Amino acid sequence: MRPYVCFLVMFLASGVLCVTCSSFPTKEVWALTTFKEAIFEDPHLVLSNWNALDADPCGWSGITCNKERQHVIKINISGSSLKGFLAPEMSQITYLQELTLRKNNLIGTIPKEFGMLKFLKVLDLGMNQLTGPIPTELGNLTNLVKINLQSNGLSGGLPAELGNLKNLSELILDRNKLQGPVPAENDSSFVAKIHGTNDSRTSVTGLCGASQLKVVDLSYNFLVGSIPECLEYLPSSSFQGNCLQEKDAKQRPIRQCGPQPSRSHQAPSLKHHSFKDAAKHQKASKPAWLLALEIATGIMAGSLFLVAILTAFQRCRSKPAIIIPWKKSGSEKEHLMVYVDSELLKDVTKFGRQELEVSCEDFSNIIGSSPDSIVYKGTMRGGPEIAVISLCIKEQHWTGYLELYFQREVADLARLNHENVGKLLGYCRESSPFTRMLVFEYASNGTLYEHLHYGEGSQLSWTRRMRIILGIARGLKYLHAELEPPFTISELSSGSVYLTEDFSPKLVDFESWKMILTRSEKNSGSIGNNGPVCLLPNSLEKRHLDIQGNIHSFGVLLLEIVSGKPPYCKDKGCLIDWARDYLELPEVMSYIVDPELKHFSYDDLKVICEVISLCTHTDFSKRPSMKEISLMLESKIDTSVAIELKSSSLAWAELALSS
Repeated sequence: MRPYVCFLVMFLASGVLCVTCSSFPTKEVWALTTFKEAIFEDPHLVLSNWNALDADPCGWSGITCNKERQHVIKINISGSSLKGFLAPEMSQITYLQELTLRKNNLIGTIPKEFGMLKFLKVLDLGMNQLTGPIPTELGNLTNLVKINLQSNGLSGGLPAELGNLKNLSELILDRNKLQGPVPAENDSSFVAKIHGTNDSRTSVTGLCGASQLKVVDLSYNFLVGSIPECLEYLPSSSFQGNCLQEKDAKQRPIRQCGPQPSRSHQAPSLKHHSFKDAAKHQKASKPAWLLALEIATGIMAGSLFLVAILTAFQRCRSKPAIIIPWKKSGSEKEHLMVYVDSELLKDVTKFGRQELEVSCEDFSNIIGSSPDSIVYKGTMRGGPEIAVISLCIKEQHWTGYLELYFQREVADLARLNHENVGKLLGYCRESSPFTRMLVFEYASNGTLYEHLHYGEGSQLSWTRRMRIILGIARGLKYLHAELEPPFTISELSSGSVYLTEDFSPKLVDFESWKMILTRSEKNSGSIGNNGPVCLLPNSLEKRHLDIQGNIHSFGVLLLEIVSGKPPYCKDKGCLIDWARDYLELPEVMSYIVDPELKHFSYDDLKVICEVISLCTHTDFSKRPSMKEISLMLESKIDTSVAIELKSSSLAWAELALSS
């Protein structure tokens, strides 16, 4: 009997254990993995242990569960350089209390579905690159204590629905593009005041309704009007840098603000239809003057309503949302309204497909290709030669994520302006036939990779190679140190360095699309290469696509330029591993020099080897910045004509060619 009882106890215990193990909601795991899929850059590998096959996400990085390990209650992934989108599916994490994703590179909009997270207490998405409006649905999250959306690109008005958040104590919205007045209170409280009533059932939707607010920062937006009386207890710094009619708080210059509404015109913005509701509570008959006033008010409200409809219609025509497929799972797709910020590309030239087709000889002049793109050469009518990159993807695989990423990347590339960086001339975006293209200024001498490994070695003398190195260093210094935010080349190699007719280098980032296109069905994770790159092997996600990664790649590129050898060979492995034995020993340092070179400067070689060692140091903290590297190279390498004449009898011929 005792063995039977023991067996029964063990059986029941295992059953309870199984129930406990399988009790974690699958929809929460699915929501988290969907968020991971929407992230296309994870340089610090924060999400590397987020395994979709793991039924228990409580051990994943940045995830906190409740004590019973039944629900995710906290997501905190800050300062991790994640680049991607906020997936609407995150609203399925029903019991989430904190969502902190500050100081990343998130783009796109804040999903309105976040308004379903009814247990959320902290929403911190500050210091990202989010755009679009603040969803009014956030006003449904009555448990919210803190909202931080600072330092993004959010636009539109400040939702009056935030006043419904009775527990909200901290509202940080500074450094965005928010417009319109600061919502104070709705018409219900206004009616209550003018009639001398105090109805506890009155619904207040302006910020005056958020009675627990202690910290508010609305600075450096484009808010207009005046500061509501209920918020006058806040320091003036909370409102500075706007377009408010306030003398105490420092405001923007008038030229940045546009026309301002006068104080006398702010009262009619109330919703006058609620006067009708207030009238139901009056038992006494109305005087004639009050009836006339209500009729006049009704006419005014109707006029304002009509004007609002016309204005909204015009805005919808000028800033349309587009409907494009939003990738779900398997064959399941749904259509989602995707916010498109027309201001993002307003200063970038848009080319028509037909215009580019004519320029590129019916797209027959192909000068390069990969699984992800085709590069055409063309000549604009009466203009420069161009290189047109056409993305290879079918319309059915083009998702909302990809469209927003395309626009963001075009805007990012358009801000680059340096003599050693390829210039983006414009883009092409058409739906019939489906087209996504980038138009760059053409560098007529091909890539550095072609000259080093397929061209004539005599074309690249030592001095010419040094000039190319200095030009690349100047370009990287500009991208890393002179731009805000900094820009990095996704795959820095000799294949991403294009040469002009006089062999001046230009850095071009054609490969930035690979990381996002690998999310599409057609690629299945495959990656094409324009010249082999020796980084962390066989893993796109493990490559460091940041400043430190560029510095390491620059060191490898220097070695490739002076040695004439590719950075990776199937038989010999990584070039940098082969060169380690020679870099720090002066007596054998010359062994790494390209045998095609008949002359080289030993002093230059010592500087180059020192820089290579610093750039490829295994300790990131000991790698210098590109500003320091550029200064080191500029001060120690002499590329003057006199040096070339002194070292080579062939210099006269090269001088004649370059003049």
